Parts: sequence; C-alpha cells; structure tokens
Amino acid sequence: MKQRLTSANPYLPLWEHVPDGEPRVFEYNGEKRVYVYGSHDIEKNCYCGRDQVVWSAPVSDLTDWTCHGVCYTATDGSILYAPDVVQKGDTFYLYAAEGCGSRIMVASSKNPAGPFENPRPTKLGFDPGILVDDDGRVYAFWGFCSCFCAELEEDMATIKEGTLHAHPIGHVPDGWNPHADKEHVDLHHAFFEASSPRKIAGKYVYVYSKRYMTPVPELGVYEPNNGFLSYMWSDSPLEGYRDGGDISFNGGEILRLPDGTGQQTYRWGNNHGGLVEINGQWYIFYHRQTGTDEFSRQGMIEPVDVALAKDGKIYIGDITYVGGEPVSAKPVEMTSCGASVNGIDAYKIISAGYACHISPLHQAYIKAVYEQVEGVSAPVVGIKNGTTVGFRYLQFGTNAPKSVTVSATLTKPMTVRVHIDGFAGRTVAELEMGEGQSVCSASLTAGIIGKRAVYFEFSGDGEAEFDWFTFDR
Repeated sequence: MKQRLTSANPYLPLWEHVPDGEPRVFEYNGEKRVYVYGSHDIEKNCYCGRDQVVWSAPVSDLTDWTCHGVCYTATDGSILYAPDVVQKGDTFYLYAAEGCGSRIMVASSKNPAGPFENPRPTKLGFDPGILVDDDGRVYAFWGFCSCFCAELEEDMATIKEGTLHAHPIGHVPDGWNPHADKEHVDLHHAFFEASSPRKIAGKYVYVYSKRYMTPVPELGVYEPNNGFLSYMWSDSPLEGYRDGGDISFNGGEILRLPDGTGQQTYRWGNNHGGLVEINGQWYIFYHRQTGTDEFSRQGMIEPVDVALAKDGKIYIGDITYVGGEPVSAKPVEMTSCGASVNGIDAYKIISAGYACHISPLHQAYIKAVYEQVEGVSAPVVGIKNGTTVGFRYLQFGTNAPKSVTVSATLTKPMTVRVHIDGFAGRTVAELEMGEGQSVCSASLTAGIIGKRAVYFEFSGDGEAEFDWFTFDR
C-alpha cells in the first residue's frame, strides 16, 4: 500500500498550525533534538491560541517530528503570542508572551519539552528573543515597529541597569508606529516585529521581520510588505548593527518576467522564525499562511548558506561567490520539500497542501484543516480555468515513472495538464477529469528522472478542489 507524505514543507502535519517557530537544538538524556517553540493558531478567528505546544525531531531526520503536547498556558488564560526558549546550565527558560504579547513571563523546566512552570513577570516586550552568549551573559531583544535590547541579570528576568538600548534597528514610519520618534525611521530596513538573535561565526545576528516600505520589483513587491525575514549583524550584542539582507520571503515561487521583475505565486503574510545549525547545515524556520487570512499559519523550513567574508561581513541566504569569496546574498526560494533537500518522494501520496506555487495569485488557496487524523490532506480550493498548482521539488530517482494519478473534486469536467520544470514547461501528461469526486490516472509521455519541479494546470469551465497526487513506475 502506498504511503502518504507526512512531512515536507510544511514540516509538521498539515493539521497543525504552529507559526513563529523558534528552533533550538538541545541535548537531553543523551539525545540531540531540534525543538520548535511557537505560538499556536487554534482560535481560527484571530492570531494564536491559549496554549503553547512543543514539537521536536532528531537532528538526523528533520521529517520525523514528535508532538510533546502543551508546554505552557497563560497565567490568566489569555492568548499567547510568539515565545522563545533558551538553555542556561541545566535549566530551560520559556519566555511566554501572555495577553497577546503585552505581558512577558519567564517560566522554567529541567526538560526542553516542558512543562514550563513557576512563571515570573519581566519588563520585556512584544516578540521576545533571547541570546545566551558564549560567556554565559544573557541578552534580550523585543519590540513591535520599534525594537529594544538589553542584558539580563542572573535571574533571567530583570534588565541589568544601564544596558537598555533603544532602536538598534531603525523602525517603520509613523503610520505604523504613532508613538515612535521620527529620528530612527528607516524606510529600507524597517524593523516590524519577530526579534530572533543568534551568535554565528563570532558575529551577533539579529533576525527580524522587515516591513518593506519601498518597492522590490525583482520579487514582485510594490506595496508595503512584511513577508520577509531579514537580518542585521554586529560585532557587539547590543549596538552597532549593520544591514545584512533578506533570508526568506513567504510569497511563494517568484516567477521571473521578461522585464526583469518578479511575480509572486503565493499569498504573502506576516513572518517570524529563526536560524539554527543542524549537523553542519544552517536552516531558516519561518511560516506561511493558509486559508484566506493570517489565522491558520504553518511552519516552514529551508536550508540556507552562511559565510563570513574577509571584510567581516556575514552573508546568509542564497549566496553568490566570486573566487570563493561571498559577494552577495538573496532570499532562499520557498519550496515544497524543505529539509528534504533532495526532493519529495514522488511515489508517495502527496497532498496538494504542500504546494509552493498557486497562480494566478489570490484566486485559489490552501484550505486550512484541523482534523488530527493520520494522512489528513489540505486541499487547494477555488481552482478555476488557468490555475496552476506547483511543487518544488519532487525526486523521481533514476527509474522514470510511467503514470500519474490525481484526486480532485470538480463542479464540471476539467482537463489537467502536468508540466515539469516550470508552470509553462513541457507537458508530460494530460488527464480528463469528470464532474464530482474523481480519481484519474494518465500515462506519461516523457521520462522524468532526478529532482524536478512539477506543476498541475487546470482548464475548463468548472471549479476544482485539488486533493492529492502520486506517480507510479
């Protein structure tokens, strides 16, 4: 019997909605695992939820995730926004954002999976991010539209006197931040939210959600946009931050147009995440949106390159090298495969919910699902004539498949064409699907091997709900 794909991008089950994921590698009981701590989109009509859960995976397999259950609930039952967790000594500290991020509590546990108990109030603010430095000193970063940072006392809660720094990164204009001063506005690198500090190659790296206030035509951005995770870097933890660039963008595959501009293929939305090194490979954890709002977000992961230039600048993302020296970097692409860097197994049953390309934009979308059953699929709904749904990337191996099978529900008969390598790439199969719930197979007209992008183009007068597909040898 065929297996269903259960982890790719998103990396957690399709029914789980944990955005704002701060990844951390901890060793506990002799085992190293990567733990993800995030808010929990379970309210469905607003951001986040009233509990926080923790998931982990062995560092040897980032597709084998285990849910450890609820690790914290707010002291007053309020909604919890993005948290962070760090280890100091043998204790793990959760910085919980109660009251929709208005009140930051720190709780502790001897187990990285919690439960986190004995919460104490802090003077930190929105979206706290914590850095335990190599010498044991602890620094906190936080803010919404304008940011702050400070060193913490040994109690992990109190701001050390004289260390508070305001505006280590310039903030957004007055329209988004009516109480901010005008001196520190930065239209090009504007801090929005999502503080996430790291120490990499001896440099202090401040990952944050940038609010782009100026157009980025090459990425199809022409209006203010905060779908990016960007970074600043410094030689000191609390000051001297300089622009690094953008690490990821949740606007989907970017189509390159003849005039040099780009076109998004996924509905961007707010973003939050962090960097982590696992077995020598760096990854950016971030989130994307499902449904038609920002209340059912899913955790995503992409491998990134990290390099330190001779002039001391640190590059993170998709790096260009000249003569072995890093000279520039751009956001890594948004994929369907995530940590499965060689591509998704094309011979498994693959939910349409792993798509990273849905075009034209704002027509169809991935339906949010919450039913916690094995193999639940998140369909792409609202498909009409001309819609393409793409997956980057599948792995076909060295023995080419002979057929493809698609499951969809249609209001009228439609033709589904399967393209490879691009949404208008070579057609390798054509399926004639009937009205109603339909499972249809067709032979392939060309051999496909190796790691390839695959796109499904729907044509006809009806509307479709695309559930899953698979290939067969």
